[in-house]
Amino acid sequence: MAKGKGGNTVAAVWEIAEPIAKELGLEIWDIRFVKEGTDWFLRIIIDKDGGVGITDCENMSRAIDKPLDEADPIEQSYCLEVSSPGLERDLTRETHFEACKGKKIKVKMIRAVEGVREFSGILEDFDGKLITLRLEDGNAMCFEKKETSYIKLDDFDI
Repeated sequence: MAKGKGGNTVAAVWEIAEPIAKELGLEIWDIRFVKEGTDWFLRIIIDKDGGVGITDCENMSRAIDKPLDEADPIEQSYCLEVSSPGLERDLTRETHFEACKGKKIKVKMIRAVEGVREFSGILEDFDGKLITLRLEDGNAMCFEKKETSYIKLDDFDI
């Protein structure tokens, strides 16, 4: 993760973006500052009850543009993208797991467990490190978060 002026870039942007999102009736799902090829992207992912539309993304983008320029938390040039988390959203933060308890998720392991790399089931618990998943056969499995390549909400069929 790149460092901006005064500390962690994502943390600095989150501090600026959160009150703006709240004012617009939105919540910040995630913020990512990533380099792709030679370009840097600041991705602000927003959500709200009932889902996010293009107007929400436009409003957030316009509302945060000037405060970001004024605070200048990012040293290099970048492209700002505001989007919804979409279907099959990534679960990366503790708040994501808390919000998705009781919902169907997909877990992909870095290394196969008993010959299987992908699991699907109901998220029963997450303690910050260990994910408890109730599989379709009724059995529970626990996975260490650090051993997964991704964890996503399995809402594609909704």
